[in-house]
Amino acid sequence: MSFRHYRYEACMNTAMPATMQAITIPAPGGPAALELAEVPVPPVDSDEVLIRVVAAGVNRPDILQREGRYPLPPDASPLPGLEVAGEIVASGEGVSNLAPGDTVMALTHGGGYAQYVAVNAAHCLPVPSHLSLIEAAAVPETGFTVTYNVLMRAGLREGETLLVHGGSSGIGTMAIQLAKALGSRVVTTAGTDAKCRFCEGLGADYAINYRGDWERSVRDALGGNRVDVVLDMVAGDYLQKNLALMARDGRYALIAFLRGDTTEINLRPIVGKRIVLTGSTLRPQSVGEKTAIRDYFAERAMPLLDSGTIRPIVDRTFALSEAQQAHEYMESGKHMGKIVMTVHPETTAGESP
Repeated sequence: MSFRHYRYEACMNTAMPATMQAITIPAPGGPAALELAEVPVPPVDSDEVLIRVVAAGVNRPDILQREGRYPLPPDASPLPGLEVAGEIVASGEGVSNLAPGDTVMALTHGGGYAQYVAVNAAHCLPVPSHLSLIEAAAVPETGFTVTYNVLMRAGLREGETLLVHGGSSGIGTMAIQLAKALGSRVVTTAGTDAKCRFCEGLGADYAINYRGDWERSVRDALGGNRVDVVLDMVAGDYLQKNLALMARDGRYALIAFLRGDTTEINLRPIVGKRIVLTGSTLRPQSVGEKTAIRDYFAERAMPLLDSGTIRPIVDRTFALSEAQQAHEYMESGKHMGKIVMTVHPETTAGESP
């Protein structure tokens, strides 16, 4: 993989600032809990790079963190923001494959809602030449989550059927495209007819409005219980319905609990159909585990991203100072695709900012 190199003399010939603007969460609460503040620029460990953030993706875990419902790993940044794209302005002594001036998209351990963020070098990827940095910021968190849960853990194969809930979300749009590109059939649910048509435009074979009897509609569309893999961010009372739709030897990947993290289920389908039920979250995983996910994504998904076969879908952008509005928009459920916050302006190749 090669990294785009930009000429940033203005950055590199000027001492790095000691402070930066970032979104903080002084106390849990609603969108108004997000505050723009002046904080120290993070230090860079030997295996890290410091990224001048051009854009940062907005994700559902950011909302949970803001609400105080997303426990942070002890070594994580307290600032929200799980994915960014931008330019490297400094690198640790142990980093040999990246240098100041390289443009990257990266999975962060928090801290993306800021002008600068320190990121493990092994969690960076080159930005495809046809993508803007705003688009690139919509890739790492969703791409790694889908890759890990659908491909690595659930082992979706060519010719199998994936059921993904929330098909118009950032996770959903990535899952639809990646599964189709790898030769699978995709069924998805969404909350409006317009969102269903949007999902079909991304390649979904069947897009079903969940405000009706979506379980019956899925079964009718497939002609029986033929779902091999479920990617579920809803949980609650969806769990039993998903199990009922699954084929023998199905794999169920649970990643969030929008309808609640407790429910009562009949375990017989799991035993009778030999279903594997698995779950994960990305942020608490170790550096090595995240690196393995990044490597798998680089091998299986990056060629598809480079060719334009799959692409990040950006619904709307907000400035860093509009973080509250960005969260309000995500919570409204109106978005189709990713929400991205812009931080520094994007610079074209060969120019200084």
